Amino acid sequence: MTEYEHTVYILKCSDGTLYTGYTNDMEHRLNMHEEGKGAKYTRGRGPFQVMYIEKFPTKQEAMQKEYQIKQLSRTEKFQLIRGRLKEVIEHENSKKL
Repeated sequence: MTEYEHTVYILKCSDGTLYTGYTNDMEHRLNMHEEGKGAKYTRGRGPFQVMYIEKFPTKQEAMQKEYQIKQLSRTEKFQLIRGRLKEVIEHENSKKL
């Protein structure tokens, strides 16, 4: 097992809704959603856009984060997504310096 293989993610569905989930294999899980075999909520709502990914060293930490995100309002979820995007951009820019 590799470090940080437990992933929490947010998908934007084709109808504009957001779905939050947990996986230890993101590529496989996204394929399951696309094939209509993922979560019941996502069936018929594809294609999907991955909006947020956060990785954790333990399943417990990832599941706790998933629960926290699911308690957020739609607006708060978008704030979380924007915050993560800002972190990624700042990190990429600092690597260029």
